[in-house]
Amino acid sequence: MRRSLGLAGLLCASLLLVSCAASQPSGATSDAASPVFQHAVETTEKPWTHANFDNAPGKFTFALFSDLTGGEREGIFEVAIAQLNLLRPELVMSVGDLIEGGTTNPVQLEAEWDSFDLRADKARAPVFYTGGNHDLTNPEMWALWDQRYGQRYYHFVYKDTLFLVMDTEDNTAEFQWELSRIRDEAIAIIDEQGWDALPDTAYGKSIERKTGRISQGQASYFREVIKKNADVKHTFILMHKPVWERSDEENFATVESALKGRPYTVFYGHVHSYLHEMRHGRDYIRLGTTGGVQNPTKAMAIDHVTLVTVSDQGVDIANLRMSGIFDKTGGIPAGGDNLCFQDCQ
Repeated sequence: MRRSLGLAGLLCASLLLVSCAASQPSGATSDAASPVFQHAVETTEKPWTHANFDNAPGKFTFALFSDLTGGEREGIFEVAIAQLNLLRPELVMSVGDLIEGGTTNPVQLEAEWDSFDLRADKARAPVFYTGGNHDLTNPEMWALWDQRYGQRYYHFVYKDTLFLVMDTEDNTAEFQWELSRIRDEAIAIIDEQGWDALPDTAYGKSIERKTGRISQGQASYFREVIKKNADVKHTFILMHKPVWERSDEENFATVESALKGRPYTVFYGHVHSYLHEMRHGRDYIRLGTTGGVQNPTKAMAIDHVTLVTVSDQGVDIANLRMSGIFDKTGGIPAGGDNLCFQDCQ
């Protein structure tokens, strides 16, 4: 709550400073440490701490949101977009599970993607998609993704920062169809008997329920990207499932090896509860939800957005509960005061 108001205050202060610099009132002086800062205080002592403003060239902030699915709670994602528009990140990243999916019905899938796109398009900043198991459940859904969004894994560089967006459903088509089949069977049993029945299903017993896979081809692609971008200040990896949790995992390990000695951060989702871990001396962060189904017994099953600020001094990560981000009126935007976040479950 205080964080969001503080950020808004800083934005307002920045606008006032730019305005003062443009008008340059009579008698104003500039501070050598920050030429854009104009003031008329002539005493040796000043009524502020210092003039080293946190406005270094190349510094930027991006945001992340997490899972919407497993039974999306209506209105939560719309509120998140409105809140991100208040927070003003330069870009917005996802970690997958953007639609309910899990079907081969093209009409239903097109409608679900149209709905997500319509809401994501309301963000002021560009929104970058990551595919999750709900989005890429079967090869027909792969084909639809390819048609609508192009590549299922990709990279880009923004302000000397490398982003690697991975596809953790990168199986053979035959394997993915079988996985889809046992998943459908498990869902039918859960609908009849409840979630307690999941562990006894074939899907519940499979490692794929907890983790995913990237292929040799995908790993090779990212190793080459890393090699060609050796001098970036930081690398961020976005994925849905934690592929390193496979006992037989070898492909992602080669990507980690390629990043050895370089600063990087991993963000992922899938489990619907927040978790921070250190691996290879780096931050591996599992995000909570942004409207997805929640397990109220998990302490960190929260609706939140994440703000990441990158600069030459390093990376700062702030997680903001959606229930605590309100606008100038004191209310949560987009009708959020009428919604149930984790606090009332």
